[in-house]
Amino acid sequence: MREQRHGRRIMMTTEERDAFLGEQRVCRVATVSGDGRPHVTPLWFAWDGSALWLYSIVRSRRWTELAADPRVAVVVDAGEEYGELCGVELTGSVEPVGEAPRTGERQVDGLELAEKVFAVKYGFGEQMFHDGRHAWLRLTPETLSSWDFRKLGGEFRR
Repeated sequence: MREQRHGRRIMMTTEERDAFLGEQRVCRVATVSGDGRPHVTPLWFAWDGSALWLYSIVRSRRWTELAADPRVAVVVDAGEEYGELCGVELTGSVEPVGEAPRTGERQVDGLELAEKVFAVKYGFGEQMFHDGRHAWLRLTPETLSSWDFRKLGGEFRR
């Protein structure tokens, strides 16, 4: 993964980033359609410390676009006022993991942690709920950038 080169003063530490991605509930996923137009959609996700796991409906435009071109950019952000803004941007290519759609009928290497994190985060308890419509995409970031304007301590202009 390429190291962040700009904004180091406000970038999150690894621990801050992992905590932030663990508590935020919605990411925005940017894909590219066949004619080159961008397509951005909100999605629930899980972060395992090294990969972002996207749980997508397999009969969606997003899934179709990623099957044709797996390149993706994902943003997770928070804050209302300028001095509160914080977030993480991840880019790379996704790969499907497990059956599509996911039924949960068989154990899949690598999914155990992602499904447990996801289930706890979104209120399913310790067991992942499989609806036969969603499947997993794993993004192991090629680039990862973060920002936390709260680190400026009020040193910003409007």
